[in-house]
Amino acid sequence: MLHDRLLVILDKDSSERRSSSGIVIPATAVMGKRLAWADVAAAGPSVRQVSRGDRVLFDPEDKSEVDVGGTDYILLRERDVHAVAQPDADDAGTGLYL
Repeated sequence: MLHDRLLVILDKDSSERRSSSGIVIPATAVMGKRLAWADVAAAGPSVRQVSRGDRVLFDPEDKSEVDVGGTDYILLRERDVHAVAQPDADDAGTGLYL
């Protein structure tokens, strides 16, 4: 990877959605602009905010697809990432009791 580029794998769960009543909405249904989640497979040396293994939110309209070794990846710039998901803490307590 060069400069500020990210190689991400699109989250399979982002293709289909479920409504609050449980109806499956296929990926082909157009509902307006929707962002997608992906996992970072590789990051260039100039990337500062994202690291390998992070889960990122991006606009699927701004993507470039690439096939590497039979696996489909998406090539992004770091500036095209809207958010980085915070990992769940394994040692977190059960919460605050009042």
